[in-house]
Amino acid sequence: MRRTILSLAAAVMLVIAWAAPATAITKNYTQDFTHTFVGLIAFYDANGDFSHRCTGELLAPKVVLTAGHCTDNGAGGLMTSARIWFQQGAGTHYDTTTQLDTVTGYPEYCAAGTLGTLCAESDKMYNYGFDNFAGFPNIHDVGIVILNQAINGLGYATLAAPQTLDPLLKARGTQDTTFTVSGYGISFSAKQGAYAISFRERLTAQETLVNLVSHSTDGFSIQLNGNGGSLGGTCSGDSGGPVFYPADSNQIVAVTSWGMSNAGCRGDGWYYRTDRQDVIKWINSVAGTHF
Repeated sequence: MRRTILSLAAAVMLVIAWAAPATAITKNYTQDFTHTFVGLIAFYDANGDFSHRCTGELLAPKVVLTAGHCTDNGAGGLMTSARIWFQQGAGTHYDTTTQLDTVTGYPEYCAAGTLGTLCAESDKMYNYGFDNFAGFPNIHDVGIVILNQAINGLGYATLAAPQTLDPLLKARGTQDTTFTVSGYGISFSAKQGAYAISFRERLTAQETLVNLVSHSTDGFSIQLNGNGGSLGGTCSGDSGGPVFYPADSNQIVAVTSWGMSNAGCRGDGWYYRTDRQDVIKWINSVAGTHF
């Protein structure tokens, strides 16, 4: 399975190998000043060393929703700690020499005056059971991060009710099939040899529904296409980012999960559904006291 699909988490490097699969927030994306509760989240190992970055969104002052493969440490356990920045341009001043954004502190610290307002830390997280795509297509790709500092004033995303997307299985031509995505992934897809540049800023775009019940979705994920017309998509670093439906709402129906290995950040994206009763029950079980 590793040879055909890959998660959309991304490492710290400004220049990222183009071999990383998936779809891209390219084409007609825009800077996202609307979803202020969506943040750039970095994960660290037991030594405090940076491991990878993803996207996460506030469901409550201390509750961040992300992808399961983001909280996963790749060895059957969890990453030790995390840090999240909610600035729209959280990593736009990243310096490849210092490997640091001195304006925000990404990826090493919260800049002075931002801890508990625009930045927060965590040493508690959960994983719904993601295990290197085991059980595909039900890959359990949902994670929760509990923040040490409450973040207020940025708004919150809301979880859609169970089976919100099911009506789209019928009479699709008479219903709105447009979704909105947001995240901090690769945003400039022009190739430089075998590489692509990452801006590390929050961008948003719209996608349209491709499939809910194919062999790669089977009711557990949704497949969206962001390449046509004025639509955009997601890419490495957007993992865990929200998929909103209706497109003009803050209601989350899925999180960014994976893309095809040869998509070159130009193909369809797959998003693990959060509008399923068992997923909602799990989220409430691990984060309920923090809501």
